[in-house]
Amino acid sequence: MTISLSVIMPTYNEELTILEILNLVKAQENEVFSMEVIVVDDGSTDQTIKLLEANTTLYSKLIKLSENSGKGAAVKAGLSAANGEYILFQDADLEYLPSEYPKLMRPVLEFKADLVMSSRFAAPEINRVAYFWNKVGNRLITLFFNILNNTTFTDIYSCYMLFRRDLVPVNKLKNMGWGQHAEILSIARKHAKNIYEVPISYHGRSLEEGKKIRAYHVIDVFWTILIQRFF
Repeated sequence: MTISLSVIMPTYNEELTILEILNLVKAQENEVFSMEVIVVDDGSTDQTIKLLEANTTLYSKLIKLSENSGKGAAVKAGLSAANGEYILFQDADLEYLPSEYPKLMRPVLEFKADLVMSSRFAAPEINRVAYFWNKVGNRLITLFFNILNNTTFTDIYSCYMLFRRDLVPVNKLKNMGWGQHAEILSIARKHAKNIYEVPISYHGRSLEEGKKIRAYHVIDVFWTILIQRFF
């Protein structure tokens, strides 16, 4: 049995890593799951587009947004173009490595999972030491989600969230900010019947290297989880 997988990669000014990450994604191709790689460029102003257009064999589709609209817009554009049975998000930097894909696919192949969440905190093999308060914020968000949804996730804001495409209709997505990830997970959880979590390694960037999330983004995330649970 072959599983079709759409890998959605939003990009914005990632000229330093875009080709490396796409090559790493391509290296995961095998007979078990077929991959459709959709790159959505969110109005990059560096050499990202030129590099992508010169290396068309590394992806299946390239969507170019005319202006920088944020990751949420890029994700929605990617979802609208996806044809795979399953969806997986891939950041264009090197914080999350595609070598983790087999771990994510295992619950699908062996247990027919329709939602698989990755975790940087559930016994990862390798983890880059990062910021204490970021981890505290993540723990609080995850605890809040688990209490409201009666789940046992350990890391709901890990990038790698694998889910059956029909669980999350694109027209249901309203949040275009940092809360979108929580919105997608909330909608997927409502409809998923078989949910798993797998540990992954993490190689987080520092603030100097381009890490974007800040403490105030937590407000949007909490509000999104609350709205999705009760309204």
